[in-house]
Amino acid sequence: QLQLVESGGGLVQPGGSLRLSCAASGAPLAYYAIGWFRQAPGKEREGISSISSNGGSTNYADSVKGRFTISRDNAKNMVTLQMNSLKPDDTAVYYCAAAPLEEASFSEYDYWGQGTQVTVSS
Repeated sequence: QLQLVESGGGLVQPGGSLRLSCAASGAPLAYYAIGWFRQAPGKEREGISSISSNGGSTNYADSVKGRFTISRDNAKNMVTLQMNSLKPDDTAVYYCAAAPLEEASFSEYDYWGQGTQVTVSS
């Protein structure tokens, strides 16, 4: 069974950058679309980015468009989320998720990691 583990979270100042990684095990990641989600305290979980199984198609929420970049390396079973120009509003627990589809809407993800905390504060 596919398992996902996020890493790379931490504390960063406004305007800074972080790179989140999502490492997969138990199945070839190439069969799955991958999404990144986040949940801030008191708020609903929000889908912020996704990438198709072959990496040919990406999608971003308006809240992160132009600042975040999703990429994947299927040979390494890894997906990354490069986050630049971070704002305090980006503070949340970030999750990666997988769907056994070529492409997936944010409601179609079945497998979830445990999350990694990102805090943007001065």
